[in-house]
Amino acid sequence: MSVRICVLGSGSKGNSTLMATERTRLLVDAGFSKKETLRRLAAAGERADRFDALLVSHEHVDHINGLKSLALAIKVPIYITGPTREVIQWDPRLKAFETFAPGEKFTIGDFEIAPFSIPHDAVDPVAFTFMAQGVKVGVITDLGYVPQLVKQHALGCHCLVLESNHDLDMLKTGPYPWFVKQRVMSRHGHLSNNATAGFLADDYDGTAEVLVLAHLSDKNNHPGLAMHSAKQAFDKRGKGRPAQLHLASQTEPTKVFQF
Repeated sequence: MSVRICVLGSGSKGNSTLMATERTRLLVDAGFSKKETLRRLAAAGERADRFDALLVSHEHVDHINGLKSLALAIKVPIYITGPTREVIQWDPRLKAFETFAPGEKFTIGDFEIAPFSIPHDAVDPVAFTFMAQGVKVGVITDLGYVPQLVKQHALGCHCLVLESNHDLDMLKTGPYPWFVKQRVMSRHGHLSNNATAGFLADDYDGTAEVLVLAHLSDKNNHPGLAMHSAKQAFDKRGKGRPAQLHLASQTEPTKVFQF
């Protein structure tokens, strides 16, 4: 038995992550079209013919763009919070919904899933940790800062997918209108490289074998900057550097991480 994780893509143009064991297969968010999602699964060497559920973190389009078409095609339930479900316009053919609440664990097949609230400008945004066969995985993106609740849930992860969205200097001098810059920098926006590095240096417990920096902005960040910032954080703490440090891409899936 094994647990497999693959970030199919992460960024402002689409987000989706595969979580799988031999018996249970989940998609966390569906920000790509059905065709593109299936292409990325194939590129990762993963089957696309069977899933047990689609999980939704929040209603922003880069997380649900392909949700309806994918749910109709693969005919699986959508797991979603009640407030998030209410703000999305649904195809009437979609009937299979399972509602969860932040702070209440639930189980799908081999996975025990813990959803928890995060500070982001959506109606009821959540991040998740997944536990299966003694392996804990955290998928934590789309948050403006790292509150104590998030720090607690990040403890003990064998694999951690964590936002490192923007470089502050690039954002301030970049092409976005000022009101968008303010949103991104706010406490309900996105984590900067510096904020992520601060968490890694001071509050991260160092247990993850695999750390994936995710949701990098293509206009206000650079892969080299995000990676350098994380490495500096590990140099500062002097321990806990993961065996594998990766960057999620907007255009292609990561490798499949297996535990």
